[in-house]
Amino acid sequence: MNYLLIALQLIVALSILNVWLIQNKKATQWRGGNAQNLLEEFKVYGLPVWMCYVVGALKVAFALGLIAAIWLPELRQPAALGLAALLLGSIAMHLKIGDPLKKSFPAFLFLCMSLYIAFPLF
Repeated sequence: MNYLLIALQLIVALSILNVWLIQNKKATQWRGGNAQNLLEEFKVYGLPVWMCYVVGALKVAFALGLIAAIWLPELRQPAALGLAALLLGSIAMHLKIGDPLKKSFPAFLFLCMSLYIAFPLF
């Protein structure tokens, strides 16, 4: 059993769940533009409100998949790659609106962790 991989799965999954289920209505230094919550952030990016719900549902589902993958390893790679794709989209949105690079850092960090989870080197 690879404990580093399990730790990364839990870190990524619990962080994603925290952002989308607990911190979704709070302002943070990482929000795009001057958005005060997730819905405002999607508006800042020029995306429709419905897309916030679709992306949120996918991120929550993939995060739960990472947790389930501790016991069902066949879920690990699809869940990690799904999150990686969405995190790449997050970085693209920050770049699209000209945010400072530091606002993309959490998405970049979790993108790297998700790719490692999908393709572990050791």
